[in-house]
Amino acid sequence: MRNFSIAVALFVFAIGADAADNYTLDAGHSFPRFEINHFGFSTHRGQFNKTAGKLTLDRAAKTGAIEIIVQTASIGTGDPKLEEHLRSPDFFNTDKFPTMVFKSKAVKFSGNVPASAEGELTLLGVTRPLTLTITNVFCAPHPFHKKENCGAEVAGKLKRSDFGMTKYVPAVGDEVTLHIQVEAVKD
Repeated sequence: MRNFSIAVALFVFAIGADAADNYTLDAGHSFPRFEINHFGFSTHRGQFNKTAGKLTLDRAAKTGAIEIIVQTASIGTGDPKLEEHLRSPDFFNTDKFPTMVFKSKAVKFSGNVPASAEGELTLLGVTRPLTLTITNVFCAPHPFHKKENCGAEVAGKLKRSDFGMTKYVPAVGDEVTLHIQVEAVKD
């Protein structure tokens, strides 16, 4: 009977270990967007066009992990001169720091869906804590490739000066609002 109990315990542990699902970010449908005050006149918006990453969701344990890598030179604003300036050492310094990375091993659930991710953002070689809110989570078989696809809206705020990006602060806002559309395909 003892051996049977040990076998059941090992089986349950093995199921728990395999319960996590891994996903790869769909780069064609995942774009980090930002908003920042521009001299008090307007809210300036832009996005990054090249993003990659992985996420793991363990729905049974209600945990997860995320790693997102953004190519900083892929910044887009609709204004080529501004984009060139944003790539310069005044802002993203893309030659020296070609990526920014968000990592989280603390995905929090609300009910059966992820609701937030507490992690760290590395930007300009500086790593700081960042919490992202996750809403509108939807997972289902994709109508074209038939694999499970998950999507969500992700949001957060940070101070760019915390990462050493201080050019024109406070005239150009220090607080940056993030809105990120995310889609990921189950591996």
